[in-house]
Amino acid sequence: MQTIIHDQFPIRSPKDFLVFGSPPIEMDEIEEVVASMTSGWLGTGPKVAKFEEDFKSYKEADYAVAVNSCTAAIHLGILATGIKPGDEVITTPLTFCATVNAIIHAGATPVLADVNPVTMNIDPERVAAKITDKTKVILPVHFAGRPCDMDALSALVVDHDLKMIEDCAHAIETEYKGRKAGTFGDFGSFSFYVTKNITTGEGGMILARQQSAAARIKTLALHGMSKDAWKRFGDDGYKHYYVEECGYKYNMMDLQAAIGIHQLARVETYWRKRQAIWQRYLEAFSDLPIGLPASPEANTRHGYHLFTILVDEEKAGISRDNFLNAMTAHNIGVGVHYLSIPEHPYYQKTFGWKPEDYPQAMRIGRQTVSLPLSPKLTDKDVEDVILAVKQIFK
Repeated sequence: MQTIIHDQFPIRSPKDFLVFGSPPIEMDEIEEVVASMTSGWLGTGPKVAKFEEDFKSYKEADYAVAVNSCTAAIHLGILATGIKPGDEVITTPLTFCATVNAIIHAGATPVLADVNPVTMNIDPERVAAKITDKTKVILPVHFAGRPCDMDALSALVVDHDLKMIEDCAHAIETEYKGRKAGTFGDFGSFSFYVTKNITTGEGGMILARQQSAAARIKTLALHGMSKDAWKRFGDDGYKHYYVEECGYKYNMMDLQAAIGIHQLARVETYWRKRQAIWQRYLEAFSDLPIGLPASPEANTRHGYHLFTILVDEEKAGISRDNFLNAMTAHNIGVGVHYLSIPEHPYYQKTFGWKPEDYPQAMRIGRQTVSLPLSPKLTDKDVEDVILAVKQIFK
């Protein structure tokens, strides 16, 4: 049901609806995709290999394997740790369902540890309290692009002889004390979904420390075959393949990598644009009765993936959902990142989770709103968002 904006006209017309997370796509990407199509090589091939190499260099990582989603990256990372049925993986309740689903698909048991109310990242003290003899992996999520407390989490990994998989879906540019997100754990998983900081439409990447782990992940990502299609059908002679494991169809296509190669080349330019928009929002909303993101911690680099505000009905005079509807009535797209995982019926029925058992994630999930933060936004787009928010709280 749409909220009526009394005595106000919509900030934007319906034909100019501001799509949340719409990515900037430039001619370089378009021409690269066309080149792939005219070459006849659409599947996993040389452009995927180049994208892997470029991303590995940008992240200063040892090995990188491109896949078709961050979900696939997390799933394969968990499998590569040697997880077994009954083993437990600790993660955050304030994340997209894919994080938890990947744990379930790998045959492990997800365990939730509540978040820090300021950073909205998983709380290391809560993680420590959830570790048992069944715990095998810690899976932190760098929420909104803010790095988790990697010193504390890494110490838990060492002390309890655990593995770590970083969910970096929001954190391509993120750094913690001079080290890049995704390189702390045994594996780091990244998303190139359409709303992410760089995009391939759909797609993901997994970073690995060990060559053997990267090789196994590459095999698992394409049916468990020993040779990928590029090597089988290359011009140096046909290569027979052998199925070494029961794998998955998780490979990235050259059509996707053709976009990603050029998106990655502009990753720092896009980051600076989002940082500037972030600062404009902070200044514009400083006197409003809403919760604003905390400043980045010292000696860290925020990825600026999401600008989330908290709408507490008692303080703001409007509920979060009515605010969402009011922004939509102004023809401005917004997001919710995220309702906490225990709010969803499947997890309640399957694991008996209750939102109130994770009070910080529950509160944030019921109040949070993500405002547009794409480098595609024009100055007018940003001003429209600011004006709409101010009018609603006026």
